[in-house]
Amino acid sequence: MDIGFVILIRLGEEESLPFERKGSFISFRMTSGRRCHSEQSEESLNIISNMKTLIITLEYPPQIGGVASYTYNLAKNMAGDDVVVYAPKMEGDAAFDKKNKWKVMRANPFFWFTWPRWVRMLAHLWNLAKKEKIQMIYAHHALPVGYVAYLLKKFKKIPYVLFFHGTDLDLGIKNKKNKLKKICEAAEKIVVNSEYLKNKFQSAFGDLNKEITVVYPCPDEIFSSRVSEPELKKMKSKLALEGKKVIITVARIAEGKGYPHIIRLLPKILEKVPNLVWLIVGDGPKKDEVIKSIQKNFLQNVTRFIGKVPYPELPKYYQLADLLVLLTHPDESTAEEAWGTAFVEAAASGLPVVAGRAGGVEEAVQNMATGLVVDVYQDQSIISAVTELLRNPDYSKQMGQAGRERVIREFNWPEQLKKL
Repeated sequence: MDIGFVILIRLGEEESLPFERKGSFISFRMTSGRRCHSEQSEESLNIISNMKTLIITLEYPPQIGGVASYTYNLAKNMAGDDVVVYAPKMEGDAAFDKKNKWKVMRANPFFWFTWPRWVRMLAHLWNLAKKEKIQMIYAHHALPVGYVAYLLKKFKKIPYVLFFHGTDLDLGIKNKKNKLKKICEAAEKIVVNSEYLKNKFQSAFGDLNKEITVVYPCPDEIFSSRVSEPELKKMKSKLALEGKKVIITVARIAEGKGYPHIIRLLPKILEKVPNLVWLIVGDGPKKDEVIKSIQKNFLQNVTRFIGKVPYPELPKYYQLADLLVLLTHPDESTAEEAWGTAFVEAAASGLPVVAGRAGGVEEAVQNMATGLVVDVYQDQSIISAVTELLRNPDYSKQMGQAGRERVIREFNWPEQLKKL
């Protein structure tokens, strides 16, 4: 016997829905006892990329971050007339979206005083799918976006591909594993961003007979283009970087990104490289805590806090630097880094990296070839790695060039999209 539950939603327009109208509300019943999955032939999977596709994401530029970069570049490298993006409203979105050739629908996807909150997203997408004649959905963030895609498939027969980026898989396994499994079963394909995440998925759902494809996050082509020398010179003057060795951290200021480790070790690195400056590009919940820690350790004179930077401006900051230092690490409060988009952005810019060993980082960084991978709890190895690359420009340049060549060879979107 199927077990159902009822959701109430106020809709702004009439449409033929599989719902029962009750006054100004609409109720609909979803059964959880029946598998919502139709078998699809291998031939039909191969034409997924030719369908009118809706990309649903909760992270998208001008927001900065790995998922935002991934979804933006996915849309950019698909045919403009065949893709529509649904993303949250945010400051600066209109100016950003008008520069691109594909459609972006911006909305506040959640109700604040109605449960479940994602019903608002479902209402938006129900109408959008009809208006744009959507044939395929790419759902990022398995919960709740994957569940919305699941419902659209059930009621509108639109197939979907489910994308995992790391934390979404960890949270789903921890909190709603059974629901997550049902969503995965109904998907046409599962896409993950690294072999590390693929292995984690298979460990959690070993009995799930589903194709799992690794589509690596690739840097936008803007990171391979050189910024003019006059512009870089102007920025160096503004930030007082002339004659300095520059390390840069490009990451959300949050747990697991290694900011406390850099702050702790920077005084010792300065003893060996006294003309060092640290650029911080990013924002996040730990921003105030990091700033206070920098001040407490008297590092404000060697730190340049850039904050949030528009996505098209990021290449300039990479090219100001001599080295990317991003000490990603696992801890009890955060999931491990599934990939590390900043590492390949830096590589595309010809920048060597010092990376914290975690999750899929060693897929993004080839240790001793494109960068140095360190254990963030071994202080001396971090100090040695940073100082060695800063004091040996030939070695540093060799690693940067190797990283750039690897990006061109392996991490480009046309090649990765063939997997879809």
